[in-house]
Amino acid sequence: MTVESTAASKPRRSAGTKSAASAGAKRTSPAAKKSPGTTGAEPELVQLLTPEGKRVKDATYDPYVADITPEELRGLYRDMVLTRRFDAEATSLQRQGELGLWASLLGQEAAQIGSGRATREDDYVFPTYREHGVAWCRGVDPTNLLGMFRGVNNGGWDPNSNNFHLYTIVIGSQTLHATGYAMGVAKDGADSAVIAYFGDGASSQGDVAESFTFSAVYNAPVVFFCQNNQWAISEPTEKQTRVPLYQRAQGFGFPGVRVDGNDVLACLAVTKWALERARRGEGPTLVEAYTYRMGAHTTSDDPTKYRADEERESWEAKDPILRLRTYLEASNHADEGFFAELEAESEALGKRVREVVRAMPDPDHFAIFENVYADGHALVDEERAQFAAYQASFADAGEGK
Repeated sequence: MTVESTAASKPRRSAGTKSAASAGAKRTSPAAKKSPGTTGAEPELVQLLTPEGKRVKDATYDPYVADITPEELRGLYRDMVLTRRFDAEATSLQRQGELGLWASLLGQEAAQIGSGRATREDDYVFPTYREHGVAWCRGVDPTNLLGMFRGVNNGGWDPNSNNFHLYTIVIGSQTLHATGYAMGVAKDGADSAVIAYFGDGASSQGDVAESFTFSAVYNAPVVFFCQNNQWAISEPTEKQTRVPLYQRAQGFGFPGVRVDGNDVLACLAVTKWALERARRGEGPTLVEAYTYRMGAHTTSDDPTKYRADEERESWEAKDPILRLRTYLEASNHADEGFFAELEAESEALGKRVREVVRAMPDPDHFAIFENVYADGHALVDEERAQFAAYQASFADAGEGK
């Protein structure tokens, strides 16, 4: 394969581009599947690729990836590898003082790449602040994601250029934005769809419940994609809900389905199903991608204080990248030359990320005091003066040496 960066280009056509309708797909509501429990054995979920890298069949969702080619499979693998490398570089840069904070996606690559590649160019995506893999799929240059975390801009890209909204820090609020946008899409008579990303922690927010209500009542063409990485910072999912998250959709009157979030093929198929359903005017769907946050919630967090090592180790065996590589090798869809070339591309991406970030300006420490009030405020002026004195104290200390 040719070593090149696709991050700044338009999104590639989704893997498996043929419509499932044209393939004669049988559409069975996921709500009819047996409901998994929240504790004990592994929950029942949609899976097309086992943790051991074996392909398994699913009558409902196989048609959505039936025509996927070896080249497209290698593309999914490449997406996950490069996204993980970018994420690792960003984490290192934060530890080196180049970024103020970083929210890692480690372990969630399959959920993001699978769902991201299921979208069409005319679909609109509303992310949270961890969807670096989805941004990659939408053609956003990964270095543009880093300016906000360095404090030099409020986003770094034009949302309308890639139909990918700016990152949202307020937990769950983007689901309301997505619902309103989807209602507008429906009124315009367009056949595009909207997808909103959020986590298991955000699923407890009132904004999310309100989004479910409005999207159901107005039959909005929106897919709610919940990445259940099982930890809302230090709070496990079972402390938030007595039922599996996907079952919440039933109470609002639309389907919910749980998918293996470490299986890129299953995430691709289920998201394609949900998006096609939305485009046909059948309303919203809740997709719960059951995955695991391998790293910290952000670089300001220490997960060893609330998670057991054994838990992480058990999920390392379900690594989404390793399972697809195993499948590619067993199926003779990729050779050592492919993996070696991808490693070189990964190194080049890491080098470019480091160079771009280190060339960024330092953030303006006083920008936080601007635009707080339209006409200014005495308290803000006082706080600005106090901060200026605090900053000056470092210079004074240096001069005293």
